[in-house]
Amino acid sequence: MATENKNLSLYDKSKIPNAKQLRFGIVVSEWNHEITEALYNGAHEALVDCGALPENVVRWNVPGSFELTYGCKKMITDQKVDAVIAIGSVIRGETSHFDFVCSATAQGIKDLNIAYDVPVIFCVLTDNTLQQAQDRSGGKHGNKGTEAAIAAIQMAVLGK
Repeated sequence: MATENKNLSLYDKSKIPNAKQLRFGIVVSEWNHEITEALYNGAHEALVDCGALPENVVRWNVPGSFELTYGCKKMITDQKVDAVIAIGSVIRGETSHFDFVCSATAQGIKDLNIAYDVPVIFCVLTDNTLQQAQDRSGGKHGNKGTEAAIAAIQMAVLGK
């Protein structure tokens, strides 16, 4: 595994643009709440650490990861944001539902990046087990929410 024994959430703040003048949307899936809440906390903390004003970070919840695409589209069209972070967690079960949700969500986020001039950052964990999700939402592999926030800042600045 590429992230085995690595915490990729560490960043050099001196190399990240200041986010003070930027506005962010974060759309969070309520499914697997323990995981998505940890991802949200990592994203929010990193944005604020890099200068974003708390009042310039807008959070919306949606029921599940499949609904992230619509939530992100509405965030783009209804709010003036410089970047959106889509946060979700899909854990493999006994059926092929996992494959359909993961594929549709990834495709939907990709489509938003093509259709709109606002970057949408894919922060959807697609894990085989709950432990893998925990490891990537603040555990031994860091917090993918933190990584998504750094990507959101970099992409928002790129779009300016």
